[in-house]
Amino acid sequence: MEKDNAIFKIITNETRESTEPMEIVTPTIYASVFSKFADKHDLSLENEEEISHNILKDECSFLTELQTKTSENANRLSKNTKKAINAIKDKNDTLLNEVLHETEALRLEVEKLRESVYKDELTHVYNRKWLHDNCMQTDKESFNQEGVLAMIDLNYFKLINDTYGHVIGDKVLIFIANRLKSINKNVIRYGGDEFIILFPKNSSIEHTRELLDRTRESVLSKKLKAHEEMFTLSFSFGVASFKSGNKLAKVLEDADKSMYNDKINIKKRITGI
Repeated sequence: MEKDNAIFKIITNETRESTEPMEIVTPTIYASVFSKFADKHDLSLENEEEISHNILKDECSFLTELQTKTSENANRLSKNTKKAINAIKDKNDTLLNEVLHETEALRLEVEKLRESVYKDELTHVYNRKWLHDNCMQTDKESFNQEGVLAMIDLNYFKLINDTYGHVIGDKVLIFIANRLKSINKNVIRYGGDEFIILFPKNSSIEHTRELLDRTRESVLSKKLKAHEEMFTLSFSFGVASFKSGNKLAKVLEDADKSMYNDKINIKKRITGI
């Protein structure tokens, strides 16, 4: 039961990220997307009614918690603002100092809340919402900056899940996310076992490839253990540059094309075929 709950949270998070760019999401659309991710994780749900019930329960819990924290912070900010105005009018340094400390504590609380909204629940790297809110123009489809995008896809991840179970699969995702974060903080979990890294302006495609290749070699050299068995992990990657105004979909397509040959070569190396 605990395992199913963990998988359910992952699927819910993936569904939320997948539907976030949509302007309108009906319960039927949400259930359909959720069902697709459930099938990918081999989670059996008896019927559509059960899917809808679990979705609404989980989403309502998340939204209620978010709304409650936001409301609490808004009330605290309102009170602090009034106190600050009164302190300034009365030239009360003690009260101003009190407001300063309270506002700093509120700033930290808001920052934590902001991080929770933008972080992937499992791996704690950024999620799609962070990408769309911070790196895209107001249309949420075009970049507002320039740089280099790298797409990373784990090799044989489904086989790892099928062989060792989803708990090991989750640990693999956390492991690879941490390795990617060690080379660049702007790591996004874009899908189940797909990650994106955004490298800043003036980054070159050649240097980015060299960096990812070294990281992959380091990952390949590690022996991971699951149920007394040892296995190795690898990933494939593709790289594409982008400028302000470029469509995200087109940049992802270019990176995916770049990854195609890399995936063939690395799989030949792993399997010897």
